Amino acid sequence: MISPSPAALASSAFEAVDTWVFDLDNTLYPAQHDLWGQIDARMKAYISDLLGIAPEEAFRIQKDYYRRYGTSLRGLMIEHGVEPAAFLAHVHDVDLTTLDASPRLAAAIEALPGQKLVYTNGSERHARNVLEKLGMDAHFTAVHDIVAAEFHPKPTEEAYERFLRAHGVEATRAAMFEDLARNLEVPHRLGMVTVLVVPPGQTVSAREGWEFEGREDAYVNHVTEDLAGFLETVARDLPPPLPVDPE
Repeated sequence: MISPSPAALASSAFEAVDTWVFDLDNTLYPAQHDLWGQIDARMKAYISDLLGIAPEEAFRIQKDYYRRYGTSLRGLMIEHGVEPAAFLAHVHDVDLTTLDASPRLAAAIEALPGQKLVYTNGSERHARNVLEKLGMDAHFTAVHDIVAAEFHPKPTEEAYERFLRAHGVEATRAAMFEDLARNLEVPHRLGMVTVLVVPPGQTVSAREGWEFEGREDAYVNHVTEDLAGFLETVARDLPPPLPVDPE
């Protein structure tokens, strides 16, 4: 179910928010660009070469680790002692030429009051490359990546607690934007406003069926197919900031 226009909800749901937290892949750019498909294929090839197994078996292991450990990398580190830097450099060496600047979304993010952060299970290098291509790198205070998380990925509670401490974020004054519903369960429990960003039609070929689970659950406060439009409405309907005491 797609949420109605947030116009009537913004003042109550977002008025206390001073930190806006965005996932990267399939959230800040449309899933239809399918950068994740490239990353997925490079992970499969890496695991196939690493373990000396057929690509089909590598893909099965990749997805099993992803579901059980939060990221395929976490599973490879635990089960096979994989060195994370080499893995991240390989899987994020993707072609960004299909990714265009998104001035409307950049302006909508810039208009939000407070700090904006990217929180990704990927690498900061990948995030910075994507943000630069989208034309919105300057709008984010920091990128919290899997290295900063000490390889504890979303959706674990420990990962979110590390993120909040690292950036001095008060959960009850923050909003989280994600493309995976399961990554919003802990933020909601901690007091964050949660927004699920979905592709139009809610189907992307490279995604697993279970990744679409949880969209109707109570920990998802809002759902949108149009992140820029959603943020524009939220920013427009927020109350004006309180005047600063000259003293």
